[in-house]
Amino acid sequence: MKVSVVGAGLAGSEAINHLLKKGYEVDVYERRPSFSDGAHIGGDFGELVCSNSLKSKELTNACGLLKEEMRGLGSITMEAAAHSEVPSGNALGVDRALFSGYLTEKLKNNPRLHLIEEDLSSLPEGPTILASGPLTSEGMLNYLADFLGAKNLSFFDASAPIVAKSSIDFSKAYFKSRYDKGDESYINCPFSKEEYFAFVNALLSAQKAIVHSFDTHYFEGCLPVEVIASRGMETLRHGPLKPFGLDRPDGSHPYAVAQLRQDTKLGDYYNIVGFQTNLTYPEQKRVFRMIPGLEKAEFLRYGLMHRNAYLDSPRLLAEDLSLKKRRDVFVAGQLSGVEGYVESAATGIVAAINLDRSLRGLPFVPVPKETVLGALIDYILRADGGYFMPMNANWALIPGTDKNHREQAVQTSLAMLQSYRSTIDE
Repeated sequence: MKVSVVGAGLAGSEAINHLLKKGYEVDVYERRPSFSDGAHIGGDFGELVCSNSLKSKELTNACGLLKEEMRGLGSITMEAAAHSEVPSGNALGVDRALFSGYLTEKLKNNPRLHLIEEDLSSLPEGPTILASGPLTSEGMLNYLADFLGAKNLSFFDASAPIVAKSSIDFSKAYFKSRYDKGDESYINCPFSKEEYFAFVNALLSAQKAIVHSFDTHYFEGCLPVEVIASRGMETLRHGPLKPFGLDRPDGSHPYAVAQLRQDTKLGDYYNIVGFQTNLTYPEQKRVFRMIPGLEKAEFLRYGLMHRNAYLDSPRLLAEDLSLKKRRDVFVAGQLSGVEGYVESAATGIVAAINLDRSLRGLPFVPVPKETVLGALIDYILRADGGYFMPMNANWALIPGTDKNHREQAVQTSLAMLQSYRSTIDE
């Protein structure tokens, strides 16, 4: 039997992987690289745009636990991450090229995958997983708005710049993980008080790129660094520039610290953590070179801003993530209203599970709400429509999981996930 997957990002790749393992012929519609979306660089599956971090590896962190749940469901994202991991302390950082290359090679080498490079402006006929992502084309968004009779929602997101390690001044910068936890994999650029205030003032007066006719409705989980700075002179010191636990090698305390995370397996590229931005390229070069240690930084990629679209899922999606108006179309990824690499990928697995069971005439099985994945899906289906915003994995989604009982919550989640897997594998 043939099924279609629209989009070969993280959610699409997970869906493709599951459906191929189930024996389906899979038509994959991906417009890159023939059509540019303004954010991605190439045409590989699962290309990471905003960051190379898949967040925490700790099971007591909601996103860390979500990754473990995904491993239990046979996630290809977690396979690719293990293949391409770079030192990132307690976070799971990856070499972007190796990561997406792994996904692309493994999936494309399956003879039942049929890649169609086309910029769709309507849904394919037959069973489909819609995983076109936050950068879904205007044509498809307009079609969905007409077909569903509902306005598509959106917010603005941004990515951080990447610099060459060889251009960093290590007479000022130093390697250290916060409070010496994990490996010393982050490069730290310390500010004095005077340097910090000069940097913030330059950031506030810097020229921003034009965001065309769109309203600057930002996602709070990924604000441009200049927007954070606009909320008060000290705000950055309690956000991406917080110095706590990052003392200099001589034991002195910096007033603020910018951190850089390894972006490639070779360790030759580093991204500036938390420095998503909408400054013009010349202004990024001018202002970010005011960071101590980056005075002669070579920028391999500048930060950029893009619009992220998502559906009003509480009104439009059924319990199994299918469209209420077309039950053979299942929505996955950020288009469904989750936010983040891992969250997007995870919903791709669930959408594929649900589509497969539907085609085989098997009953729908919900992901248990005691798991991070189940709680996240429950949110996008039942959130207050008037305040619906994309959601990251977090403990607040699971009632009763206070920080004093996280270990028990972890054990409960993994046990419920195993029960879910046993049911769907029957």
